Amino acid sequence: MRGQWWNAARAVVAMACACVMLASCKVSPYRIDIQQGNVVTQEMLAKLKPEMSRSQVKFVLGTPVVVDTFHPDRWDYFYKFDKAGNPREQRVLTLVFSDDKLQKIVGDVKAAPGLVEGAPAAPADARSKP
Repeated sequence: MRGQWWNAARAVVAMACACVMLASCKVSPYRIDIQQGNVVTQEMLAKLKPEMSRSQVKFVLGTPVVVDTFHPDRWDYFYKFDKAGNPREQRVLTLVFSDDKLQKIVGDVKAAPGLVEGAPAAPADARSKP
């Protein structure tokens, strides 16, 4: 009599454990949105001007994600947005300083004339006009 009860109890416990394990392994169709890095908008980039100091740039864009020890005159801003596990948006922005003044911007965003690498700098008289 005891053997039958014991076998039935073991079977119930084994089935309960199997159900818990299967429920924990279930793949959920719901995934959260993941946003990583610095959000840098076009309005923020429009505020950057040549020869701005590091503290002024940090005030406009925030603290960079990467400040390389081996390249202290370079700040990197990365942004990545995954919507439900699928990459939707990714941006890379690199700021280059010389003598603690902003010299150029390299990346996949548009900046003010004179800062974008490869773009000719605007003449001095053109910059002073509104």
